[in-house]
Amino acid sequence: MTRGLIIAAPSSGSGKTSVTLGLLRLLAGRGFAVASAKVGPDYIDPAFHASASGRPCFNLDSWAMRPQTVAGLAGRLAQGAELLICEGVMGLFDGAFVPVGQPDGSTADLACLTGWPVVMVIDGRGMTGSAAAVLAGFACLRPGVRVAGVVFNRVMGERHKAAIAEACRAACPEVRLLGFLPPDPGLEIPSRHLGLVQACERTDLPAFLDGAAELVGRHLDLDGLMELAEPSCLAAGPPSPPLAPPGGRIAVASDAAFAFCYASVLEGWRDAGAEVMPFSPLADQAPDPSADAVYLPGGYPELHAGRLAGNAGFLGGLRAAAARGAAVFGECGGYMVLGRGLEDAKGERHAMAGLLGLETSFAKRKIHLGYRRARLLAAGPVGQAGQGFRGHEFHYATVLSEAGSPLFHIQDAAGTALGTCGLAAGPVAGSFIHLIDRT
Repeated sequence: MTRGLIIAAPSSGSGKTSVTLGLLRLLAGRGFAVASAKVGPDYIDPAFHASASGRPCFNLDSWAMRPQTVAGLAGRLAQGAELLICEGVMGLFDGAFVPVGQPDGSTADLACLTGWPVVMVIDGRGMTGSAAAVLAGFACLRPGVRVAGVVFNRVMGERHKAAIAEACRAACPEVRLLGFLPPDPGLEIPSRHLGLVQACERTDLPAFLDGAAELVGRHLDLDGLMELAEPSCLAAGPPSPPLAPPGGRIAVASDAAFAFCYASVLEGWRDAGAEVMPFSPLADQAPDPSADAVYLPGGYPELHAGRLAGNAGFLGGLRAAAARGAAVFGECGGYMVLGRGLEDAKGERHAMAGLLGLETSFAKRKIHLGYRRARLLAAGPVGQAGQGFRGHEFHYATVLSEAGSPLFHIQDAAGTALGTCGLAAGPVAGSFIHLIDRT
């Protein structure tokens, strides 16, 4: 039976991604069948995971996913794997602002749901004895979350290591000390406004992953870490596709401008019998003419707006698909490209597909972030009127104008009404929400 564990941290920036990638790369390189998951609505980290392990990585989300969706994805990841390593999101207990006792999407929620033990990655800079207080606080805060091991990152030498170790052994003897990592600037992962720079954009990715694996292999108790892993307590069920496929042959935009796509959604479409056909708008490829649906996921079209505006083959292909009645659906970045124009950070406007009455701008950025409940106002590419979904919104675009029929009525994670979101026009629809699962 596949055993699993969760790599978590007190906060973002502690080093859990580097540790996770190092473990995946090291174990895969040694011939272990290691799978991975990522907690929460993250579409960048999973691509790094897949590069490190050689296997697909799925998101697991206690707020945005139905329990049967989480169970089905966890079961799918476990097939043929000896070990499943799940990377947490933000800090261990950080999630949506919802009433106590309701699922909040936090790493701790998933630990309770799966029964997987937690290995903390704690930034040791500027601490000695206080490191034990941090560890003890996280270890005892929530019943049902078992902090079984700890890795200290950015530890400045042997004396620093010894002081932290002595304090932690006295305060938390039940938590296994798995190792101390020295500072390594080469393992800092560059970020931009929506998170890490994408795996597909890093030409040095193999060397980076090898460096992470070498560091982890040299400084961590790998055998001890693997001994902590335990089987999931989730009852595995049959796959439950998160979203109904919008067609039988779905052209999916896939390149550096359109990479924010959940693997679980694509796999769900395939499970339902649909054919997924990738194409690259940046390479001026049009959707396959035989496609009866086109999906433009999120990404960074604002960084490539001039190039996309000049790609007549791509934009013409989108318009031709809509004209023949194919379902065309865009999320976040894809939604902006379906609009009339996109203004880049320098204030220059670039004409887009013009299939929806939308004008957006990055010249004056404003963050929009949070879980969303969404209900369809009319039948369209993603379902029938009244169909409910859960998803996530994260972007910095400003809407200059949004003219037409709204797509969704939306609420935040706590159920507070936020009005309407998105646009629909015949077979074309889109919004800023990344849909994760149906309700």
